[in-house]
Amino acid sequence: MSEDPLRETPISSEVIRRGRILEFRIDTVEAADGHRSTRDIAAHPGGVCMVAIDDKDRVLLVRQWRHATGGPLLEIPAGTLDREPDGSIEDHAAAAARELEEETGSRATSWRYLGNFYTAPGFTSELMHLYLATGLTSAHEGGLQPDEDERLELYPTPFHDAVAMAERGEIRDAKSIVGLLWVARLRESERR
Repeated sequence: MSEDPLRETPISSEVIRRGRILEFRIDTVEAADGHRSTRDIAAHPGGVCMVAIDDKDRVLLVRQWRHATGGPLLEIPAGTLDREPDGSIEDHAAAAARELEEETGSRATSWRYLGNFYTAPGFTSELMHLYLATGLTSAHEGGLQPDEDERLELYPTPFHDAVAMAERGEIRDAKSIVGLLWVARLRESERR
């Protein structure tokens, strides 16, 4: 197998800032033809998101303020994978269960891993893992709570309505659009 002619070989990397979640760096890369360029990168540990559907066929959406967009967005529950003290990244299945409980107050008895996708590969390494969560039950008192900087409103929405909202552009969060349409297509293919 020959070398990929599109491959960019890293030459150097300068870390500009390490934050709680992201590491910002400027990478110098060399193309196959020898041309060098720089790439602005936001390194990210990855994340999880889930389409959580209750026994009334409602998908649990959360509404939260997104400072970067200047307003609130309606989204499927999601969260960032935790970085362990040794530098390793948290297991995405465990993170999905944790995030569902923290953001919705629910636990799922059935989990189905659907796949993964990059959220914005032009500048970030964030790989999002998508799950379908069903068999929902309340976590009740003592359950996990949202992070202290998260303010969320829960919006149980009929699944069909949520998909229609995504199709009309009323849900503008990419992971939510991907998740809802993925599950809609999955349901359609399973009916055949």
